[in-house]
Amino acid sequence: MRSNLQAEDKHITAPLTETPIMETVSSLAGLRAQIGSWQQAGHSIALVPTMGNLHDGHLSLLRRARECAERTVVSIFVNPIQFGKGEDYDKYPSTLAEDKNKLEKYGLDLLFTPDLGQLYPGGTDADTRVNVPELSNILCGKFRPGHFSGVATVVVKLLANAQPDVALFGEKDYQQLLVIKRMVRDLCLPVEIVGMPIVREADGLAMSSRNAYLAPAQRRQAPLIYHTLRAAADSLRQDGSDLEAIERDAMHGLEQAGFRPEYVSIRRSEDLGAPTPQDTRLSILAAAWLGPARLIDNVQVRLNPS
Repeated sequence: MRSNLQAEDKHITAPLTETPIMETVSSLAGLRAQIGSWQQAGHSIALVPTMGNLHDGHLSLLRRARECAERTVVSIFVNPIQFGKGEDYDKYPSTLAEDKNKLEKYGLDLLFTPDLGQLYPGGTDADTRVNVPELSNILCGKFRPGHFSGVATVVVKLLANAQPDVALFGEKDYQQLLVIKRMVRDLCLPVEIVGMPIVREADGLAMSSRNAYLAPAQRRQAPLIYHTLRAAADSLRQDGSDLEAIERDAMHGLEQAGFRPEYVSIRRSEDLGAPTPQDTRLSILAAAWLGPARLIDNVQVRLNPS
């Protein structure tokens, strides 16, 4: 693997010094041709998969990608098979022109914008699916059956064709990040998966394309999900002997504030398993509806060893 990202100290070597001119390709053949030319030149490659409607959270991934590798690729594709029946696939915001303008300013090398036929040549009903057991069926997977299989399937397609040394994903979708890491490990794929910290608005709300669904009053209320998780983290650090009580109190607080929470759950950060008294790295994760928007968030907690 040719990545400049080091496993332990994250020491970064300088990428290519010239300012790249962004190219856009929509076909797998075009993507493979460009990737092949870079590989022949010995260049390392970083991939940032997105569904578009880019915000500063996405752009933080691109900034890091340029530090990790000599060539950077961003994909924009709204993946239908990760949306369940009645979800927002048809109304997911599409802002390709604005996205291109943002990416050009950040020195992207290649933008990949496939259509449905490129990634699903046999159609979406009968295509091969990738499933990551256990991790895919809990938390968000419990409320969105098939979602993580859809995510894993499209990510495998992107990794197989872009052949990056490094692929970057945000930690806001923490369960998704772990699903992808597990998939890459289990399928022995030669790519390093890098998780990047959540980028938040000034009031604490995690940046998300779905925040645009919120009415002004809902938008003012939305940061409470983050503040609720922070309060739960404080309780966990002070006296984490009753995890269920902490989860229950957080759920109740969100309900009282007008949210429709699906879950607030304290899990082991490594694999989202049930914590034991010996675990010191924990995650508090939540999913809750506020009006038409399904919001997810998480905070990471480190406890002192007992």
